[in-house]
Amino acid sequence: MKFTITRSTFIKTLNDVSRAITSKTTIPILTGLKLVLSDEALVLTGSDADISIESRIDATAETNDLQIESTGSIVLPARFFTDIVKRLPEQTMTLEVQDNFQTVITSGSSEFTINGLDANNYPHLPEIVTDSPLVLDAAVLKELIGQTVIAVSNQESRPILTGVHIQIENGELVAVATDSHRLAQRTIALPDAQDANFDVIVPGKSLVELSRTLTDDIKQVEIRFADNQVLFLAGATAFYSRLLEGNYPDTSRLIPTSSTTTVEFTANTLLASIQRASLLSHESANNVVRLNLEVASQKATIYGNSPEVGNVEEDLSFESLTGDDLEISFNPDYMKDALQGLGQTVIAVNFTAPLRPFTLVPSEDHDHFIQLITPVRTY
Repeated sequence: MKFTITRSTFIKTLNDVSRAITSKTTIPILTGLKLVLSDEALVLTGSDADISIESRIDATAETNDLQIESTGSIVLPARFFTDIVKRLPEQTMTLEVQDNFQTVITSGSSEFTINGLDANNYPHLPEIVTDSPLVLDAAVLKELIGQTVIAVSNQESRPILTGVHIQIENGELVAVATDSHRLAQRTIALPDAQDANFDVIVPGKSLVELSRTLTDDIKQVEIRFADNQVLFLAGATAFYSRLLEGNYPDTSRLIPTSSTTTVEFTANTLLASIQRASLLSHESANNVVRLNLEVASQKATIYGNSPEVGNVEEDLSFESLTGDDLEISFNPDYMKDALQGLGQTVIAVNFTAPLRPFTLVPSEDHDHFIQLITPVRTY
């Protein structure tokens, strides 16, 4: 096996695939990067058994400048190999596999020899085929991931909550995540998938890594489901993830259907105020801020307090305030996560009672995106 390639092209693909490689694996060969060279393409694969990423560099693409001398395959130690490639002196590099899987990497006057492994011992990726794959706009999928993974749980005590619950039926995709303290739900219309019917739970960590591979040059993503796997095809990259097993809790009953107090804010204005209030609340043991709404006087005030440091009080600017007076306390970090990325959007915050969960809904997209936060009891 021997090829020469433009180093920048190779590094870009190497970076994508390396997201799936970890040193913390019980299968030693998975700490390596698999390379398979055919007459048509160079395919790089990385996996940690939960996530697998396969990316292809076509020999026919002129920008890749891939020159193939002989085909073959090898598994190379990912960390050493990546460090070597990124520090090579010239714009091109040549890789040659010799006897006993010894691999020589040359660039200009620099030459490295590292020991590889037989690629036949590398676990095979599943073949997931379907007659009617789902196709999503890549930007929409990336936005959906960003809006839902913020609410997945980091606690392995309830593994099912570490994933995003995705249901597809009646031409609609509903993605929900909750850690039992907050919830995020996003709905996308799929008019071309009226017959599709899926109910799966994708690990939040997988979706975060997938989002990082969805660069601006990728316009569409094809999604295929199997029994315990999901495959996302994005450009020259195939992203596999295992699915979580079990029944996701019914979250629909958690979302209030009515409210007694509603206040509308510009998202980034509220975010800035929350960030200021949390500067002091973070110094306190319970990390809580308090929101006071006075409807008659049309006043909204936020308070942050730390007995050790001091306190902050700020009058909030808002678009409208209706309903009953209310005083409520909550974790400011949950609110910041919910508001980040919403920009100049006007959001409606709907309350039912001081100790009942409240919702945040973008006023322009109230049917498709909702977030819920559970308040904190302070007495």
